[in-house]
Amino acid sequence: MRSGVKPDPTYIIKWRNVLARYRGSLCRLCRREGLKLFLKGDRCYSDKCAFERRGYVPGEHGQARLRRKHSDYGIQLREKQKLKRMFGLLEKQFKSYYEKADKQKGVTGTNLLVLLERRLDNMVFRMGFASSGGEARQLVRHSHFLVNGRKVNIPSYLVKVGDEVQVREGSRKMARILDSMETVARRGVPQWLELDKDNFKGVVKMFPTREELTMPIQEQLVVELYSK
Repeated sequence: MRSGVKPDPTYIIKWRNVLARYRGSLCRLCRREGLKLFLKGDRCYSDKCAFERRGYVPGEHGQARLRRKHSDYGIQLREKQKLKRMFGLLEKQFKSYYEKADKQKGVTGTNLLVLLERRLDNMVFRMGFASSGGEARQLVRHSHFLVNGRKVNIPSYLVKVGDEVQVREGSRKMARILDSMETVARRGVPQWLELDKDNFKGVVKMFPTREELTMPIQEQLVVELYSK
């Protein structure tokens, strides 16, 4: 960049986001949280899954740390980290969702989970158009999906009841999308979504209730952490 030339703010923001992105091993995240987060798609269901082979905390003293007792704060922190990593969020992003959930009517923890589920990248994953959340984010950013017939390339876009998510016509022959749709039966499609595989689209029938969200998360611990 030439001296004396003021940089474009959008350029700076773009590179800050790139540098802030987690680029380490995804399998280490599962091992750190002591829970399968299914961050690598089909690999998580195979014998190659690192969590199945080494289900202890990564690091030199990982196995010894399994026996360590955690404080109340430590337990709350780990619960928050699990939820953040499930949806691939940074701390600032995650906290903004919590603040939005806290302002809504109803139970804050449930509001938080529903807001995260409403993200477009998560919808793409839940409908079976991507094998993992990370792959779904990449596909959305590359403009492979339409929402109600309009191109949307923002992974954090919040869908509403009745919204239709569809694969773009020119993207329907992509091997990644076709492979994911073939294996979606193993994961299943949530009851609050309706999938039309023949037409490469899905519809949000309703928002999920807490009972329909089967993720092993104690969201109340996250609320307690942020309420301090």
